Amino acid sequence: MASFSISSSTIRLGIFISTLVIATILVFQLLWLRKIYNFEQKEFDHSVIKAIRGLYEDMNVSNYNYAHLNELVENPQPNLYLARISLPLNSDSLTSYLHYELEDFGIFTDCYTGIYSAGSQKYIYTGLLKSAVTNGKKISVIPLLLRPYDHLTLYFPNRRQYILAQMNLWIISSVVLLVVLILFGASLYYFYRQKFLNETQKDFIHNFTHEFKTPVSVISLAADVLKNPSIAQKPDKLAIYAGIVGYQAAYLQSQTEKLLNFAYTESDQLHFSKEKVNIHELIQEAVNNLAPLISEKKVLLTLELNAASPFLVANRDYLIIVIVNLVDNAVKYSKKPVITIATKNTGSLMILSVKDNGIGIEKDQIKNLFKKFFRIRKEDTYTAKGFGLGLSFVKKIVVAHGGKIKVESEPGKGSIFTIELPLQ
Repeated sequence: MASFSISSSTIRLGIFISTLVIATILVFQLLWLRKIYNFEQKEFDHSVIKAIRGLYEDMNVSNYNYAHLNELVENPQPNLYLARISLPLNSDSLTSYLHYELEDFGIFTDCYTGIYSAGSQKYIYTGLLKSAVTNGKKISVIPLLLRPYDHLTLYFPNRRQYILAQMNLWIISSVVLLVVLILFGASLYYFYRQKFLNETQKDFIHNFTHEFKTPVSVISLAADVLKNPSIAQKPDKLAIYAGIVGYQAAYLQSQTEKLLNFAYTESDQLHFSKEKVNIHELIQEAVNNLAPLISEKKVLLTLELNAASPFLVANRDYLIIVIVNLVDNAVKYSKKPVITIATKNTGSLMILSVKDNGIGIEKDQIKNLFKKFFRIRKEDTYTAKGFGLGLSFVKKIVVAHGGKIKVESEPGKGSIFTIELPLQ
């Protein structure tokens, strides 16, 4: 059965497109809900106007020509309607007919009514047409708007809640759609994370195999040569093969220590003691540790140790690891290494920098430089061997000391790694 694999970049593109589609759907859904809400408002207004027209037709409440209803009914507020009438009127008959007309046109919400007399400028009657459907707020006073004519006031305090209740189906469906879209987006993100972790794991295993396969093979071949009895008669060759075994063993030990250090520090905190140390002595010790590599690669190393106060409170072993990693990377990524290690004091800070003339780092890769398992690529290939753990570990040590690390780099010209550490 044929199988296929989706790359992380394809998944990221899919997530971006899906997010865009989800956002578009949500925007259109909100616009649609708003449109429905406006439509329901207009329907409510039309129903109230129809109920008032029915009242005019059923009762002789106005001497005006109700054929022009838009001239007789005023809507000064969304939930308030004023209809011209002629007094006197029987309030009981008026409320009875009005109640019937409102229900006939499907308005099932509380309606407060008032008969306003222009002569006395007050309500001569107020009442409540209660609906069994609505459980909204109760009021004690109907809004009073002074007008030069007698009118019937219809006030719907729960109009907004009533309209929203009419939209329950649309609101519930929108919420369900929103939940489904969120779950879909979360599933995509989870799938991407799993894909990323799987790729990271495969990449790590591949790097691990690659890093250890060559030294083990070399040691195995050297061991076979050293087993030959005749090698004892050739001391020069014996020294060469013994040196090969020693070098490859040291390399394996170095890589193993990196893995152990990384595994130990997978908890976000480093646990160590601090003491007063001399940064210049630590630099010299780190350089001595790398002496075989520096000699083999013919490194031109310059020390510019200008810090007037080289002492700071830190963990010596971890700081040596930091210096070794930075210098090792400078050698690894340079064809003819020219490296400068410099120190200086700035206020209460110790500034340590490692400058090289290596291949440099592209801007789009700098942001990922201190992430676990990240290694510098040139096109589709890695520029050097390794696990991509060194700089991640370096940053963790620096941060644990309350410091900062930054990098300046230009492709083809080299890089400068700068560390700021507090003296105290």
